[in-house]
Amino acid sequence: MKVVLFANTEWYLYNFRRSLALALREAGHELLLISPPGPYGERLRALGFRWEPLPMQRRSLNPLREVRLLWHLWRLFRREQPVLVHGFTIKCAVYGSLAARIAKVPARINAVAGMGYVFTSEDPRARLLRPVVRGLLKLALGGRDARLILQNPDDVAMFQRAALVKADRVRLIAGSGVDCARFAARAGRRDDAGLPRVLLAARMLWDKGIAEFVEAARRLRAQGRAIEFVLAGDPDPGNPAAVPEATLQGWVEEGLLQWLGHVEDMPALFASVDILVLPSYREGLPKGLIEAAACALPLVTTNVPGCREVVTDGVDGLLVPVRDAPALARAIARLLDDADLARALGHAAREKALLQFDEGIVIERTLAVYSELGLQHARAAAQAGP
Repeated sequence: MKVVLFANTEWYLYNFRRSLALALREAGHELLLISPPGPYGERLRALGFRWEPLPMQRRSLNPLREVRLLWHLWRLFRREQPVLVHGFTIKCAVYGSLAARIAKVPARINAVAGMGYVFTSEDPRARLLRPVVRGLLKLALGGRDARLILQNPDDVAMFQRAALVKADRVRLIAGSGVDCARFAARAGRRDDAGLPRVLLAARMLWDKGIAEFVEAARRLRAQGRAIEFVLAGDPDPGNPAAVPEATLQGWVEEGLLQWLGHVEDMPALFASVDILVLPSYREGLPKGLIEAAACALPLVTTNVPGCREVVTDGVDGLLVPVRDAPALARAIARLLDDADLARALGHAAREKALLQFDEGIVIERTLAVYSELGLQHARAAAQAGP
């Protein structure tokens, strides 16, 4: 059958759904990958995938531009005649599903990884958009031939409370999967015996807890602790919560931290640090946290949806309250002062990653949802003939 994978960046398709696309192709399905334009599109093409850029602006609120995007998607689906459209993130879920319904695509799957800026931010614009997005989601996600994939139980409960989708059409799948074989476990502290290094690896967004990370660094430095704090990741200009590059450079010039920007070799980066921190305000299921867990790094994260599915406090990491820099600083200090605890939590985190979050498990469960919808339509079409 023909499947369309639709995401809000080509970077997301390459980094988070490449393994799914490869599995679908290996199973004999025809694929079309679509997203706004960007450099990772050529990487997808280099892997042999069809990828088409869309005239989509993630931050756009211009009604005419949004109608043109919906029209473009409708025409694309009418031309391609896919059996199934799989959208990722809220905007793609709304636009992809609406266009697919109008174009009479037989089946729709939407995977919403976290609730995004509209639902996590208290910015006036986000609060204004929230009821509008809820209404559009309810319209887009409806229908017997649709499934919604969510990554944590809190999001499932929220969607059900809001009556956005019927309970029997929701599937819970833990994240997009991590190739745990790429990430080697390290016993104890790293070999170079330098200053302890604490890493936050994520897109440079305020709602990843960047401000709390910086404040924790200030507090620990004020206590006379010699620690290297490291940020890895780029700002996301398409997200209203992006941290300005000038702010990041200011922290570097102040001597508070290192900012590495985008890092291609994440296993090597994890091997160079002692603790992974993610003080996020809300997640779907954070892939970077799971990758660090696969490396047996001790983890500190917030007690919020998505993060608490990866970390159980005191078992395979430490949980701290959200937006609480003092608590974050105390948790970092605790792990640095207790090497045995850090080692034990890291090993437990790796075991959990292997058992629950490996990409093989996630792909198998995702393809089971495809079988519920797309494959039965493909069989029916084949039996009906031309």
